[in-house]
Amino acid sequence: MIRQRTALAAAAGLASMLLLAACGSSSDNASSTSPGNATSVATTGAAPATSAPADSGDSGSGDMATTTMLMARTMKGMGSVVTDDKGMTLYRSDMDQATPSMSMCTGTCAKTWMPVMAQDSVQTMGVEKSLLGSVDRSDGMKQLTLGGWPLYRYMGDTKAGQMNGQGKDKMWFAVTPAGEKAA
Repeated sequence: MIRQRTALAAAAGLASMLLLAACGSSSDNASSTSPGNATSVATTGAAPATSAPADSGDSGSGDMATTTMLMARTMKGMGSVVTDDKGMTLYRSDMDQATPSMSMCTGTCAKTWMPVMAQDSVQTMGVEKSLLGSVDRSDGMKQLTLGGWPLYRYMGDTKAGQMNGQGKDKMWFAVTPAGEKAA
């Protein structure tokens, strides 16, 4: 009986910490944009979460990645890929669609692959601004697209320049400045 109470108290404490952490992170709501217009994302500045609350089964976006700039960066052995303003690699998924833009990563997927949310205006460096756009997600948010492909950050990348999501599950790839898969 005492063991069960201790286990329940520990679980409740962990759940409380996760909820407080989730409430403490900042995220802005997206405003509407259209493909070809620059979009912006506010930066939380927080490192990707190492654990996430249990999936409630909704199609919510989980954690959101945000940025104010897309930059082309040459990665050793990969050529040019797109990073955010913190140098974190951005990805696209083969399960998504570019024409018309459609994001299929929701629920648990969006907790591992954080959608990059669109807002007002994103700056670019080495990325063609005319390729930027946004797509309406099933949770009502607007996700930044490049060449029609929805953009994501991988929670397994914890430092600038990492590409731990490259080729993951044979469907996740770093995105090039043209919106293509990095080879």
